[in-house]
Amino acid sequence: MISLAQLHHCLGAELVPAPGFAVPLRQVSGVHISELEDPTPYLEGGELLLTTGIPISGTLSASSRVRSYVGRLVERGVSALGLGLGAGLDAVPSGLVEACRSAGLALLLVPAGVPFMNVSRAYWDLVSQAGQSDLVASLGTQTALARAALLPDANASVIKALAQALGGWAAYLPAAGSTGGGAAPGEGAETFWPEGTRGLLPQLREQTARLNLGALHSAATFQIHGSDVVEHPVLVDRRIVGFLAIGAGRTLGKADRQIIQTVCMLLSLKARQEQETRAAGAALHSAVAKLLLGGHTEAARILAQDFGVPLPVGPVRLLAMTATGAQDPARNPGKETADVVVRLRGASTAPWLPAAVRACRLRHQAGAADYFILDAVPDAMAAADDTEAMDTANGGALSDVTAVLSGAIPLARLAEARDALLDALLSQAPGTLGVPGQRKASDAVVEEWIGALRKHPRADLPGTVRSYLKHRGQWEAAARELGIHRNSLRHRIATAARIIGAGLDDPDVAARLWLGLRREQASPFS
Repeated sequence: MISLAQLHHCLGAELVPAPGFAVPLRQVSGVHISELEDPTPYLEGGELLLTTGIPISGTLSASSRVRSYVGRLVERGVSALGLGLGAGLDAVPSGLVEACRSAGLALLLVPAGVPFMNVSRAYWDLVSQAGQSDLVASLGTQTALARAALLPDANASVIKALAQALGGWAAYLPAAGSTGGGAAPGEGAETFWPEGTRGLLPQLREQTARLNLGALHSAATFQIHGSDVVEHPVLVDRRIVGFLAIGAGRTLGKADRQIIQTVCMLLSLKARQEQETRAAGAALHSAVAKLLLGGHTEAARILAQDFGVPLPVGPVRLLAMTATGAQDPARNPGKETADVVVRLRGASTAPWLPAAVRACRLRHQAGAADYFILDAVPDAMAAADDTEAMDTANGGALSDVTAVLSGAIPLARLAEARDALLDALLSQAPGTLGVPGQRKASDAVVEEWIGALRKHPRADLPGTVRSYLKHRGQWEAAARELGIHRNSLRHRIATAARIIGAGLDDPDVAARLWLGLRREQASPFS
């Protein structure tokens, strides 16, 4: 097993002994986080217990209460108490120091700013290195749980069996912590038993977020309505895919904890299986999309028919976006892309697009672009758009993603549309969505810049900027053409940059502004 000394050596300054204490060679059976005044019902002994000090923070003068808290930990066989500073306490209470010293309990400190997840991750890394990571798997699965795991609705069956075995309730929450679509499909909606547990879900999500369980790999205990709740992360590899929360109807024993660990393992295996199924399906849909984008329409139809991939029966639209990186098959790429689309300037011209992207499975990444083959949505469907998503989009406008949407075309013209959209994508302004028949957002922005420059009362800023860009930033040549001093030119350029809110030494800004000024100069209406 792992010792406290090993853990301290691994973490260095992130886990240190309190003044007057040494790091013992005592072994650690696990890392547990709890803010309960009595966490011992959820401990087996040998753990490093981490706390921010809530059980003692309001009782600094009640030394007997602190001694009782420490005494319970010692009686349970806790290896050490780890106090996290900064969140609840800025210094170590003297009463806690005396109580730990008297009881012989090692007191360690997690300095302010160091998350508890660093300690838990370090512990499990050491466990893995020691070849003990398969310990939980050796516990074996109980017959009832094994049968439940084989049923079609495995998660719901396992959760029900667990709750019945413990005489209480149980709930599984996807890692996104919401039924609003944040979890990947198949990772499951919130699953619970009995039905009365539904009312606890908002508080479970709130407590999970408060304890930052999404970043921790350790179990935690807390209270809801005065009742103790224990929550365990469910992991696939090192990624948390969900949380198992239990409200037992009795004090948990060692056998109960083994059942809980078995359920965590079953939920993990189910999540991994569903991830692999989704990844295989995504690869198959990508292969069909690749054939369509390459102009091999008949081959795509044959492949789709053989493997049951549905193809659009009518016209389609092609969306091209600058590649946002390799997609994690464990997540929901359609939803993530839709969230990006909503934040693009110009997205309001196609209010139905986010919903179409979320539903899209015919997607393929090639080179610098992601391609989405969408059902062509007629204008009459605007009433069923995603206006609400537009209004509540998280975050501001984007500057590193660009997208272009084609008009309605038959499947056979996708290859032609791909080439045209790729060219358009390279010239599209960052952070915008280009839609056929709509004025480019890049033109609108540049026109706004030129209009602001034209309103400046003291100098011909559009002409000054045009000359400056024409001479590629050479002060002497531009000043000579304008018939002004170099310092006057510098002042005008600085004023122009301030007015448009962008530097003219930025190649993208300079190129867009130069083209806009050229168009204005060539127009008979300028």
